[in-house]
Amino acid sequence: MPDQNTPAPTAPDASPLAPSSTVDDVVVAVDGTSGSGKSSTCRAVAQRLGLRYLDTGAQYRAMTWWMLEQGVDVHDADAVAARSGEPDLLSGTDPAAPTITVDGRDVSVEIRGEAVNGAVSPVATVPAVRARLVALQREIIGAGGIVVEGRDIGSAVWPEARVKVYLTADPAARAARRALESGTADVEATRASLLARDRIDSSRAVDPLTVPEGATHIDSTDLSLEEVVDLVAGLVTAPA
Repeated sequence: MPDQNTPAPTAPDASPLAPSSTVDDVVVAVDGTSGSGKSSTCRAVAQRLGLRYLDTGAQYRAMTWWMLEQGVDVHDADAVAARSGEPDLLSGTDPAAPTITVDGRDVSVEIRGEAVNGAVSPVATVPAVRARLVALQREIIGAGGIVVEGRDIGSAVWPEARVKVYLTADPAARAARRALESGTADVEATRASLLARDRIDSSRAVDPLTVPEGATHIDSTDLSLEEVVDLVAGLVTAPA
């Protein structure tokens, strides 16, 4: 894992982007640890710059939700792989109102529940699941003009992205943020859950969580959301 004490970079130019063909086809790949602020940052950057937005984690969560609904043992990799091609997943890319549907049903709320939280990591480690979802992600990303968040975007899904960011934060800060989002009072349990997921995702055999080559590391521990958005947007708008 990267050094959490790495100082945050200075934004080249964080002013709102005027319409320009120079970013019409840009791909912004934002990877990082759980609870570091990827979703809020990516959605805000996409809205500011007039780009599409893709939450790849929601796709893995949607696949997990479907497996649970079908009674598949998520700890049986062969069983998960055997059925990974069945659900029809569709990701909406409007940063103001992103959606994720499974077989025509919007499951944006359901995929954030505790059942999915506890099962998504084993499902996400299954090679057949990753192969299917990476293919879907590449199809969406291919048109360009998009901010993509995940765990392996800059390293495996779209390594040619012009802008790559690796977003982290101190574990205590991440736990506090995630606990606030979920409405739980048990920050320590949330911290343990986040760190466990990071360990699983960092050690999986296929496309592990890692710092992509050429990525800018931003530690959001002591930064406001607006400051992080300024930094990422500045990387996009800076002269090539």
